[in-house]
Amino acid sequence: MTRSTLMLGLLAAILLQQAPLAAQPQPETPAAETAQPGSAAGTQPSQVQPAEPAPQAASVSLPPATTDIPATVSTPAPSESSAPASGTTSAEPPAPAGSDSPSAQANGHAEELDKVEAAEAQPDAHEPDDQLIILPEINREGRRHFLSSFKLPDQLTFGGQEIPLDSWQVRERIEYEFYQFLEDEGESIILAKRTGRCFPPAEKQLSETGLPDDLKFMLLVESKCIAAAYSRAKASGPWQFIGATGKRYKLMSNKWKDDRRNLEMSTEAAVKYLRYLKDLFDGDWFLAMAAYNAGEKRVRKQLKAQKVDNYWKLHLVRETMRYVPRIIAAKEIYSQPEKYLGLTKQDLYVPLDTETVTVTITEARKHLASLAKELGSYFLELKLLNPEIKKEYLPKGTHQLKVPRQDCPVKCFKQDKTP
Repeated sequence: MTRSTLMLGLLAAILLQQAPLAAQPQPETPAAETAQPGSAAGTQPSQVQPAEPAPQAASVSLPPATTDIPATVSTPAPSESSAPASGTTSAEPPAPAGSDSPSAQANGHAEELDKVEAAEAQPDAHEPDDQLIILPEINREGRRHFLSSFKLPDQLTFGGQEIPLDSWQVRERIEYEFYQFLEDEGESIILAKRTGRCFPPAEKQLSETGLPDDLKFMLLVESKCIAAAYSRAKASGPWQFIGATGKRYKLMSNKWKDDRRNLEMSTEAAVKYLRYLKDLFDGDWFLAMAAYNAGEKRVRKQLKAQKVDNYWKLHLVRETMRYVPRIIAAKEIYSQPEKYLGLTKQDLYVPLDTETVTVTITEARKHLASLAKELGSYFLELKLLNPEIKKEYLPKGTHQLKVPRQDCPVKCFKQDKTP
């Protein structure tokens, strides 16, 4: 046999051995698994197409050594470069610093994106979590008190007389009125402010007649210091005189004027009436105030019927039962507005700077708007300064009116701080 014939036979044998391997389908290797080495030495490698890149990892084909078959490995980033495998597959070696390879650039971009996402995910310590609504900080001056933090003192006096707070029913009646005032804080503040304007005339006349200054607190209970106050019992003015009692003390009332609404005139009448009641009840101011509310005849009748001589033991109608305790509670609160309401003297309404002028009406009547213009004022102001005028005009005759002081027709009604 010749040498050429021997070589052809050997070649045919080799081809027959390779045919079953080439015909056998190559199994697909998952991207996350490593390839197994070949079983036949000296076999020629067959080319395997790289797998389609997955969303998170890409398959890279590596040329095998003489004893290995191609394998697919999972790499952390897309790359088309290949490296020889020897027995087991290895991950792509990191590119040297400063490398411009696609793999290095991809890794660099991934790191930058990770840093940006981490920075966005981390909240800023200097900014609030919710920036849609930012409310300004509210600074409250002083500490806010609960209503229960205020206590009625253990000892109280009124007009120089001790109040029997050791009696359970006396204390409870006064406490009820005490907390009723404090419960409506807004109205109590307004009442306190009004005292700066309505108390001075009463203080002056009480001092001149030698009566207790405490009686001025009756104004808060009678009318809330409102000059034009009018009740269902047809009592009128800051001291709430009924028609008959008003006439007794020369407070005239007709269709166009009501003297009971004049603060100075009604205070003068109230001082005279209270002095009379004090003498009638032997200097007992509690009985005198009860009689001011219910009438002296009714109080004397009930004292005799119930065989008592003390207001605090006397059963009367509900309004009169509350009347005296309410005045006492008013004294405690409104004599100390700083303690109970957080108000200072500068917060109170200042007395208005006015003067009284005499006007003479020669025609049948004259509208207040015309008078106000002549006197350097205006209709509303003239009505507020003279609440005793019931109509919008004055009839023929001579009248006295309060008007802004002429040396300051504009500035004198501004709310300036008291000196």
